[in-house]
Amino acid sequence: MSRIGKQIISVPDKVEVKLESGQFTVKGPLGTLTRVFKPEIAIMIEGKEITLKPTVETVASRALWGTYGSHIQNMVEGVTKGFSKKLIIEGVGYKYNLAGDKVVLDLGLSHQVTIKIPEGLKVVIEKGNMTVSGYDKEVVGGFAAKIKSLKPVEPYKGKGIRYEGQLVLRKQGKKSST
Repeated sequence: MSRIGKQIISVPDKVEVKLESGQFTVKGPLGTLTRVFKPEIAIMIEGKEITLKPTVETVASRALWGTYGSHIQNMVEGVTKGFSKKLIIEGVGYKYNLAGDKVVLDLGLSHQVTIKIPEGLKVVIEKGNMTVSGYDKEVVGGFAAKIKSLKPVEPYKGKGIRYEGQLVLRKQGKKSST
């Protein structure tokens, strides 16, 4: 039994959900999300409640039960509240800038790194902080991870790009022998 899969997902008033031939669509004030689900899990929409139940008892269907429950919960939450990730950059000369629909990063390399912002995301930059927000959790997390992977935090001085609240284990530097 899946603890997440058997929970009832409540749909807020401003959100519309529909299921047509395996394609699940959630439409809300922030946007519309669509995802295709396999028929091993039956998705039942009754009024403002969504329930999930496996149609066949296999190991794969039990694994998908909770996964699909999380996906649907994230879709509903995304079109109502949205998701955001906050990135912090530390280091002398390290900075981000917005140039239209692109983020330009100065990371101590011989050139600037330019990354196009995916459609549906909003990027706000103030001082050494970048906030990536949008209604699709996967796109927000993927874009933030892509930016973070360009300059991971190094353990000696803590320079690089990290998430807000991320713990960086610092190492002791070289000791001088006397």
